[in-house]
Amino acid sequence: MKPGNLAVFVPHNGCPHQCSFCDQRRITGQGSQPTPEEVFHTVGQAASGGRDLSGCELAFFGGSFTAIDRETMVSLLQAGKKAVDAFGLKGIRCSTRPDAIDEARLSLLQAYGVIAIELGAQCMDDGVLARNGRGHTCEDVWRASKMIKAYGFTLGLQMMTGLPGSNEEIDSVTAKAFTEINPDTVRIYPTLVLPETQLARWYQAGEYAPQSLCKAVELCSKLLLLFEEAGIPVIRLGLHDTPELKARVLAGPYHPAFRQLCESRILLGRILSLLEETGAPKGPEILVAVHPKSISNALGQKRGNLEQLRQKGYRVRFFQDVSVPPAHCSLSKKGL
Repeated sequence: MKPGNLAVFVPHNGCPHQCSFCDQRRITGQGSQPTPEEVFHTVGQAASGGRDLSGCELAFFGGSFTAIDRETMVSLLQAGKKAVDAFGLKGIRCSTRPDAIDEARLSLLQAYGVIAIELGAQCMDDGVLARNGRGHTCEDVWRASKMIKAYGFTLGLQMMTGLPGSNEEIDSVTAKAFTEINPDTVRIYPTLVLPETQLARWYQAGEYAPQSLCKAVELCSKLLLLFEEAGIPVIRLGLHDTPELKARVLAGPYHPAFRQLCESRILLGRILSLLEETGAPKGPEILVAVHPKSISNALGQKRGNLEQLRQKGYRVRFFQDVSVPPAHCSLSKKGL
């Protein structure tokens, strides 16, 4: 979800399955379904302070929106469209399951001003999907994605890394399949173990070992690069950090700044490649230019990138240069 969008959570409602990892009521921080009045109030409250909502979307997230009963869905859509029209929002976004997409539902969504649909694909391996109780297949993802694009909606795909039964190769295959589908956006969520889930029971019984933070960062950095090269924006990397989520995570690669860890790793790789390709000397100070927005990622959390460069024999000093593209670097002639 883009910064500034207004989220209305429909926790777990509509989902006919209980996936191994899912505890949506706790993830969203609420267990009751919102009323149409609450939907309209959410937008009205955001607009009351004079905030410009013209670029915002009203987002129905947290469950399988198109799988809830039609009467409830229509009532929420009616309230959403009323709010969009009244306060000048861009439109409505929703998340749902691949097997809860058909022409009738898409026509209904279109009629009420929905412009973007995100599919919780999670993995493009039928064995992994079955093991985790997803209740849909890879073919459902392909079919639903094709229909959503044919109707003119913006398509988002969501994937998870480190699911039971999966591995780095399968997660990479999922990402490559996503690039073939060519959605407008992607979200990547490393699997976290939450209480009162099947995943927690497997973990506590020693039947599931979550990814370490290091391994998750290593893999997700590669996936981030893959999507970047394909021209597909990754609009979220890691679950949105909240105090409740932090308190409840039992295990898994949780970090409040997970995306920054990945971006910092990518930039470190680019810096090392630059130094090696240019034959930069080890020992003397080397000046490396980065965009001002990238200085934090260049340094790394707790200046970790500087330390890794030092361990390889490089004494690097970064300076800011707006002519260098963000997330990239260049070697100053002064540093040669």
